[in-house]
Amino acid sequence: MAITAAMVKDLRDSTGAGMMDAKKALTETDGDMEAAVDWLRTKGLAKAAKKSGRTAAEGLVAVAVKDGKGVAVEVNSETDFVAKNADFQKMVAGIATTALGASDIDSLKAADLGGKTVEQTVIDAVAVIGENMSVRRMAALEGGTVVNYVHNAAAPGMGSIGVLVAMTGDNEAFGRQVAMHIAAANPAALAEADLDPAVVEKEKQVQMDIARESGKPEAVIEKMIVGRMQKYMAEVTLLSQQFVVNPDLTVGAAAAEAGVEITGFVRLEVGEGIEKVEEDFAAEVAKLNA
Repeated sequence: MAITAAMVKDLRDSTGAGMMDAKKALTETDGDMEAAVDWLRTKGLAKAAKKSGRTAAEGLVAVAVKDGKGVAVEVNSETDFVAKNADFQKMVAGIATTALGASDIDSLKAADLGGKTVEQTVIDAVAVIGENMSVRRMAALEGGTVVNYVHNAAAPGMGSIGVLVAMTGDNEAFGRQVAMHIAAANPAALAEADLDPAVVEKEKQVQMDIARESGKPEAVIEKMIVGRMQKYMAEVTLLSQQFVVNPDLTVGAAAAEAGVEITGFVRLEVGEGIEKVEEDFAAEVAKLNA
């Protein structure tokens, strides 16, 4: 498979690896992006285990909560100037409130907002503001108590990151602390049982490959993997993460002290998973294929 400049750029951006290392990884894995990431990690060349999705698009995430239900909605625009526009913010707030009565993104787009569907409202706004826009994602959460938090707020209830936390009890102050923790730490799941088994198995295999690079006996490697997987779980699952408010406690232990049980969470970040194209990079990488 031909390795393109864009492929090298994507891999370099997602791993922090050097340009030549990124190209070699893609060559060794026949252009398979996920396998190339694993190859770099195995060789110790990935500077950070970054997720492939990166914040790139502009817009806002808005949150709304009512009667034990919370929603988070992402509405994208082309530039951050539009995200600061009062008319755009008013539209996003209306979409978030409407989302409280929607079951998914399709029903939200078809829902009524001021006598027009949400989808038509956005189309009309494009004509007025002059930028492409879209209602990209929504997520809903229900619980005994649902607390919301927005990071980098551009207006009340909307910002660059929106978080919802569902829990038992009514300790909203603690729930807000957890929501702020989630915004910063970006956990992959609530607990180990909520992780995709395929993702866990893949991580275990990567860690085994890394350990084998050390040349240690298999019996030693197996013991190493137990510890490494425990560390991995503590990094990616909310209840096992060190609580940013009190690092001496895990989030789960802090919740127990606060007399609540965290039952779920939602975290949406503007532009997550959308790539921005930087055309000038292609010429730089093209030299590698000369």
